[in-house]
Amino acid sequence: MNYWLMKSEPSEFSIDDLFERPGQTEPWDGVRNYQARNMMRDDMKIGDQVFFYHSNCEVPGIVGIMEVVREGYPDFTAFDEDDKHFDPKSHPDNPRWFMVDVKFVRKLSRTISLQELKEKEELAELALVRRGNRLSIMPVTQQQWEFILSQE
Repeated sequence: MNYWLMKSEPSEFSIDDLFERPGQTEPWDGVRNYQARNMMRDDMKIGDQVFFYHSNCEVPGIVGIMEVVREGYPDFTAFDEDDKHFDPKSHPDNPRWFMVDVKFVRKLSRTISLQELKEKEELAELALVRRGNRLSIMPVTQQQWEFILSQE
């Protein structure tokens, strides 16, 4: 099993939105970064655990846990001209973008803030806290995962 962190702005899609979805499951669509796309397409597997991270908000941080329930498949929002994630260079016969489906597992008992994460020397190698890393999806080691959960 692998561990991940996926970011979303809560004004766009929050942990509560995921909780309220039918089956508490949702496609993680709209990712338009090749490195993040490759992780979803090639590396994420059913059963992988994912931290849900609220970004670009008053207190950015980890707010919950999700699980990958469907492995990478073409992101259909790229084919829809009316969708804000439309990409005219992506086609169903040759998709450029991929997504996975995630399922709500639980909310954390509290938000573990970005500031808090940055202060922990045990997390110095966590991609989220490294300067200049703006990816919306990133891997987390098992040791980082367990340490973060111990901070809850």
